[in-house]
Amino acid sequence: MGPILVVTESAAGAVRSTSRQVFSMAAQMAAAGGAEWTALVFEPCEGGLAGPSRVLVLAEESAAGYDPETYAAAAAEAARHVRAEVVLMAATATGKDLAARAAHQLGAALAQDCTGFGLQDGRLSFTRTPYGGKIITEVELETRPMVATVRPRAFLPMDVSGPAALETFRVKLPERRMTVQRTEGRAADRPDVTDAAIVVSGGRGMQGPEHWPMLEALVEALGPTATLACSRPVSDDGWRPRSEHVGQTGRTIAPDLYIACGISGAIQHVAGIAGSRCIVAINKDPEAPIFQVADYGIVGDLFEVIPELTARLKASV
Repeated sequence: MGPILVVTESAAGAVRSTSRQVFSMAAQMAAAGGAEWTALVFEPCEGGLAGPSRVLVLAEESAAGYDPETYAAAAAEAARHVRAEVVLMAATATGKDLAARAAHQLGAALAQDCTGFGLQDGRLSFTRTPYGGKIITEVELETRPMVATVRPRAFLPMDVSGPAALETFRVKLPERRMTVQRTEGRAADRPDVTDAAIVVSGGRGMQGPEHWPMLEALVEALGPTATLACSRPVSDDGWRPRSEHVGQTGRTIAPDLYIACGISGAIQHVAGIAGSRCIVAINKDPEAPIFQVADYGIVGDLFEVIPELTARLKASV
């Protein structure tokens, strides 16, 4: 098979865990197909970037601030530059957006939210689990290049510490039609929802933003790999930031443990958390749909259950 390009996301000068997971898939794919793989980064990354055959760094004058149109144009041009047969990105909100835009510019077919790949007789396929994980499909894309995004936590993150030969990549980009005035993120001491091993999520059953400290205390008791999330109605009502919204219309996640607090379990929400290895639901309504997908269910008043659960976790440390 031909060359592979991974379009990389970074934060604070470091490659994000979700992109390092894509690196693992790219390395396995390259080994299976006897190909080389290249990483495209939009800013120099600290701590090295060992692993890829080549590392392209977008020239500083081109990379000034995130913009989906210019970044997608850079990704498409990088794919042409390395003659990529496969272009991979993380299935994050940014990655899905960039993948769709870059695929359009390349005239390429796109497979979103893939969990694996297969290579047989030179034919590459991607594994997808649509309909909330109810079915498993093997998708073959007929275009070259082909573009795919990789579901967070589908692969273990690659260790990229160590030196790498960096190549400055200059490309004529379209004139910017928008500027980013402000970006919002979570506290630095907590992982992003797509990276977290444990996610505690609140729904309308929390009754208001003033009750979120109760969930924050539970997250604290669960340790540094835990983080907060919420359902769509919560973010729509402004109780929590949209970056915490998980579900089909928000962030797709696959933590080891997902704790749903006061969430009814609409199909759109369930589709976004279907990759979770263990789901615990806390809801006072025994008929709530969330219990149909939960591995463990607690029927009770969350304002009684969560403080008790938090206290027991603290006592066990």
